[in-house]
Amino acid sequence: MLKFVGFFYLLYSAIVFIVLMVMVCPFILIAMASFRAKPARQISFLFLKIWAWSFSFLTFLWFVSSSGKDIDTSKSYIYVGNHSSYLDAIAIVVCIPQPFSPLGKIEMLKVPIFGWIYKRMVVVIDRSSRESRDQSLAVLRENLVNGQSILLFPEGTINKTSETLRPFFDGAFRLAIETQTPLIPFAILNSKAHLPQGNPFALKPGKVKMIFSKPISVNGLTLDDLPALKDQVYHEILQQLKK
Repeated sequence: MLKFVGFFYLLYSAIVFIVLMVMVCPFILIAMASFRAKPARQISFLFLKIWAWSFSFLTFLWFVSSSGKDIDTSKSYIYVGNHSSYLDAIAIVVCIPQPFSPLGKIEMLKVPIFGWIYKRMVVVIDRSSRESRDQSLAVLRENLVNGQSILLFPEGTINKTSETLRPFFDGAFRLAIETQTPLIPFAILNSKAHLPQGNPFALKPGKVKMIFSKPISVNGLTLDDLPALKDQVYHEILQQLKK
């Protein structure tokens, strides 16, 4: 019986996801075609917010944060956090209070409809290609210089292990030091419990909570400080997850 209910809830949620994406897609495409990069991204982000909030309301999956309101949205940041479920993509759109450029994997371009928006809103990376990795980091660096916040999952991909948090890659912390941009660590506490990796039929409604830590300044840091900075952020996120 539970599997039967799970199947129909998953089907319903997938239909809601696609229908809402179809509805906002034209507005995002028009914004991208009609405005320069920064205002186009701000307008597109507004429609993504509408999409994510509507999905949350209609599927009874509530994405909440009690600390996002304390972020100074007049500044740019590098957001870094854990990644354990496909629901994280919706959580970050709902909870992060300012437009941002996320780094995302190239495989998502294959998703119908969603892939169109993904291509225009996300800095795509092919991790199997050194050239693609270098080019993606260059684009993110340029966005930061232009005052645009960015987001990276420093674990590199969805955590499919039994570990609370996988080891971090250097990219986010190198960018932070090179551009002297503060980092904001975040922890998505229970998205995996609502959509376990490898078992989509276990999708269930409820509250997904996201916690932001205070910004971490990198003023005056050099690349020699990168290991210590990465370790500091890692343990900050790990502490939030273990709470």
